[in-house]
Amino acid sequence: MNTSFDLTPPALLWLFLSLTMGWAAAHLAFDWTEHAPVEDAAGRWHRLLGAGLSLGTGVWSSHRLASAVDPVGTATAFHLATELMLWLLAVAASTGSLAWFGAHGAKSARWPQSALALGTAVVLLQMLAVRPDGRAPSIVWAAGPLLAAWLTGVVGSALALGLFHRFRLTQRCAAPWAAPGCGLLLAASLLTAQQCVNLAATLPAPTASDPLQPEPATGLTALALLAAGALLLGLRVVLRHRVRAHSAQVRQRRERATQSLNDPLTGLPSRSLFEGTLAQAVKHADAGQHRLALLLINLDGFRPVNHSFGQSGGDQLLREVAARLRALSQPHMTARLGGDEFVMLLTRNPHPEEASELAACLLASLGKPFEIGHGQASISGSIGVAMYPEHGAMSTLITHADTAMRTAKSAGGASHAFFEAQMMQGSRDQMALLADLRLALQRGQLELYYQPKIHAPSGEITGAEALMRWHHPKRGMVSPVVFIPIAERYGLIGTLGQWVIDEACRQTRVWRDGGLRMRVAINLSVHQLRQADLAERISAALQRHQVNPDLITCELTESSAMDDTEVTMRVLGELSRLGVHISIDDFGTGHSSLSLLRKLPAHELKIDRGFVLDLETSEDARKVASAVINLAKALNLQVVAEGVETEGQNSILREFGCDQLQGFLFARPMSAKALALWAMDDVGPRTMNFRDSLFKATVAAVA
Repeated sequence: MNTSFDLTPPALLWLFLSLTMGWAAAHLAFDWTEHAPVEDAAGRWHRLLGAGLSLGTGVWSSHRLASAVDPVGTATAFHLATELMLWLLAVAASTGSLAWFGAHGAKSARWPQSALALGTAVVLLQMLAVRPDGRAPSIVWAAGPLLAAWLTGVVGSALALGLFHRFRLTQRCAAPWAAPGCGLLLAASLLTAQQCVNLAATLPAPTASDPLQPEPATGLTALALLAAGALLLGLRVVLRHRVRAHSAQVRQRRERATQSLNDPLTGLPSRSLFEGTLAQAVKHADAGQHRLALLLINLDGFRPVNHSFGQSGGDQLLREVAARLRALSQPHMTARLGGDEFVMLLTRNPHPEEASELAACLLASLGKPFEIGHGQASISGSIGVAMYPEHGAMSTLITHADTAMRTAKSAGGASHAFFEAQMMQGSRDQMALLADLRLALQRGQLELYYQPKIHAPSGEITGAEALMRWHHPKRGMVSPVVFIPIAERYGLIGTLGQWVIDEACRQTRVWRDGGLRMRVAINLSVHQLRQADLAERISAALQRHQVNPDLITCELTESSAMDDTEVTMRVLGELSRLGVHISIDDFGTGHSSLSLLRKLPAHELKIDRGFVLDLETSEDARKVASAVINLAKALNLQVVAEGVETEGQNSILREFGCDQLQGFLFARPMSAKALALWAMDDVGPRTMNFRDSLFKATVAAVA
């Protein structure tokens, strides 16, 4: 056994390269452990595999480089299969060792176990590495150098891993020099352990007749190490890409969180952020036994402005309103609740007179004309004022201010009102009706009525629109005009909308099984359009009841379609891909952009009943109806006219080329049973045929 190292320049060069490669690999392994994003089980496996590949490649590279000119004086040959096996074992051992260190997080990393496993594995691998030439039976191992190799590997690994673990615990993340510094310590200890293993091996002296005497393979070694360097470089690139992608995702989440706390249109705090501000203000007011004043502002006459100037003009008006309110309020004490409704908080122990003066200033500011585009718009406001603690706890303060605002609005608007207990009588009735509506959903008191749609050229029935009805056990039939706004206001509209979707699909299936095939139209509210999973909900109902999507039409009003065009385009695109028909209802009452209308994946337009009403008496109404029909035809859309009540209206619309008609002239909304009797037994308001041929032959089969 040769107990001295080869200190010739070539040997020193190979040792230096070995240390450099090992340091780069260990540095990269620490970087993977520290910086690789971990959000799920897959992320943890990616981090562990990246660190294990890096360190394992470094362990093998150190062995291969140092062995190019063996310190014991014998150059070792390069055997590709053997080196590949050693590399795989090094990667597996490194990955297993680092599993104790990096897979449990910074606070629970088990670095002593990891160091023990890593040091032992390096010694065993190096013992295998000095036996590539078939002379294993002749090798004699010296216990002293082997023990020194093991201690060097374990103690050096423990120092490197322990220091890095310490840096991660004492700081939010390890210092910038921690990974390279600890990597150098780890690489040096592992390289020293490898060389001690080489010194522990007594090799037989080569003879001229020895057929197993190896030949140096410096060129092959260099090629293999180039591949190892390329692998490390690739792992560095992958880590950088994952870190950048994770950072981008974190920034996006933060931006979305910030946007959710601020109204994107006006820049004012959102309702959720304002409620936090209100909670803090109430806490301070309670501590100092002070008052608060909460003012809820609703704009009067905003809808006509939105119709006249379009959505962009309405948005400009809301931004200007927000600026005027902000100028009259304390910092961060004004928020937008939604739509044309704002709220303002007055702190510093205000008296009711101060709140009244502020409300008067707000009304005066809102009463000044607004410059919108090249025109002017005038609005006013209705303000409700609730004082804390006189007018209720924090949880009811906004509700009470809203009640007072509605009182001011019902008195004609452009005024303010303080909350009074008697104002709650109407609100209590609404809450009672809301509770009854929840029970109605559970007890099956809701029912869908269906109003037929008539194919104008033939006069035959082609489909029906589903309309909700509520059979209240005490109040009798409650109109949707009464309970739908309550459902929208108190967050029940989503549940009602889902019930309508499911019930319409169920009834379509029942009719289909009975031999009646009709397209059924359901109305979607603006709240449903904001549901990210609306298309999935409709698809699930269609699959549950085995209904062909072609038999369902989704109707949404023009104003709801224009409320958030980006969301509308996305949702309608999903519904169109699902296969259902899309109809734009109440067309002509909103302010649609024709360029946007052209891009909507709609199949039909419904002319608002307001234009149909005056067809017989107004030339302007006839011109508008004719223009809408021609516009729809140009866009390859079907046209449905609703509210047809006279034969004169019927004749005019047929003459204009309207495709479908709907109204009391033909039939009022009726129950599903009544409609089926009309279709099957001709028991209905007037003799009509149900036009099967518009779709497919009516057979009792799965649609």
